[in-house]
Amino acid sequence: MSVRIGINPLTWSNDDMPQLGAETPLEQCLSEGKKAGYSGFELGNKFPREADKLAPILAEQGLSLVSGWFSGQLLSRSVAEEIVAIQSHLTLLKELGASVMVYCEVTDCIHSQQHTPLSQRPVLTQSQWPEFARRLTELAQYCLSQGVRIAYHHHMGTIVQSEADIDALMAHTGPEVGLLLDTGHLTYAGADPLALQQKYAHRICHIHCKDVRGSVLIDVKNRNLSFLDAVLNGVFTVPGDGCIDYQTLFFALKKSHYQGWLVVEAEQDPAVAHPLTYATLGAVNLRALCERAGLEIIS
Repeated sequence: MSVRIGINPLTWSNDDMPQLGAETPLEQCLSEGKKAGYSGFELGNKFPREADKLAPILAEQGLSLVSGWFSGQLLSRSVAEEIVAIQSHLTLLKELGASVMVYCEVTDCIHSQQHTPLSQRPVLTQSQWPEFARRLTELAQYCLSQGVRIAYHHHMGTIVQSEADIDALMAHTGPEVGLLLDTGHLTYAGADPLALQQKYAHRICHIHCKDVRGSVLIDVKNRNLSFLDAVLNGVFTVPGDGCIDYQTLFFALKKSHYQGWLVVEAEQDPAVAHPLTYATLGAVNLRALCERAGLEIIS
């Protein structure tokens, strides 16, 4: 069993709030990520989306492409339309050797709306789940036929946020639909990352490692803040710097034979949380957690 350690560029520049880190060039992000100890990056808004342009940029730093977010719209598009929309993204991932795609349904989502509280997020009715899941499974089958597995990202402010939402997603979709386990979003949503890992270990194909500052979480929930305002208030941090019990989770990953990427994705305001400092802390903590759990790290 082996894992790889990667990072999302949100540490340096934010996709949902582009003014955070807007002045930071991609080259700085990649070079500092490599210096901090990561072997790969997920895509961000400053990355070129053509393989022939991105490949040499990553190669210069000795980095791999881990994956990349796709904003799905299966609630408003047919599977055929979604396949057309996803094609260039799928091709980029496939050509650069990424085996998973971070996928999230964003129809009516609110996570990028700073002035909309999370209590107003969209919710699927019981009657909507079967058709959505059928479309998602069909899309996942297509992506898998191209060598890339969908890793569905449960995310605050979207239709799949709570543990009940994840249960419905897993119950209605086929095994081709993988699950991205995001420790920070689970904790924010009131779920237990360890319990979800044990329940769906057979479906988990990608992991986002973000920690949560417990006192901040209590405050942002009490004030019913938007997702972006919670980020600006510092609700997230790198693994080992918050309240999540990562060590027990990593022992469980070892027991369930998890193989794949462990990705630090801890969005903070880079003007407040120095990116290289926090990226380095996250990498150091992940390596220590893996060592204690007996998870082999490969480059």
